[in-house]
Amino acid sequence: MTRRTVISLAIAWTALASASTCLAMPSGNPPGDASQPPPLSHQADTQRGMNDPDTDYKGADREMNRVYAAVLSKYAKDMAFIAKLKAAQRAWLVFRNAEVAATYPDPDPSTYGSVYPECVRLTATELTKLRTEQLKVWLKGTEEGDVCSGSVHINGDPD
Repeated sequence: MTRRTVISLAIAWTALASASTCLAMPSGNPPGDASQPPPLSHQADTQRGMNDPDTDYKGADREMNRVYAAVLSKYAKDMAFIAKLKAAQRAWLVFRNAEVAATYPDPDPSTYGSVYPECVRLTATELTKLRTEQLKVWLKGTEEGDVCSGSVHINGDPD
């Protein structure tokens, strides 16, 4: 086999592998549908992906849910705050999904290549980590004198 034939076969095999990856992506969550979670799973095509393709996202989501539950627990007596926080969290989930959809608006995921599932997962992971930091403010509290602290407890005040 000549070098040119080997290269041609390698290119053809790579193209076929990329196409099969795109075809294996979930179809139930179109990129523009903000009411559904972003498609985070895909056929593993890397060693990291074969180990567990959603490790980073799942870990970030677990941490956000842990912090969210801790905030709900800490502020359990403040029913008005709890209702508003729950509404904010529901709205944030819609925002996260819409932000991912806006980042990758083409309804044909193959437009973004075989890295599309990883890119979607990375975008959702980063947004989830940012939300976790926002939620932690209610756990950390604020300093006395912060006139714009709103519902955030002042450090040292009893819960």
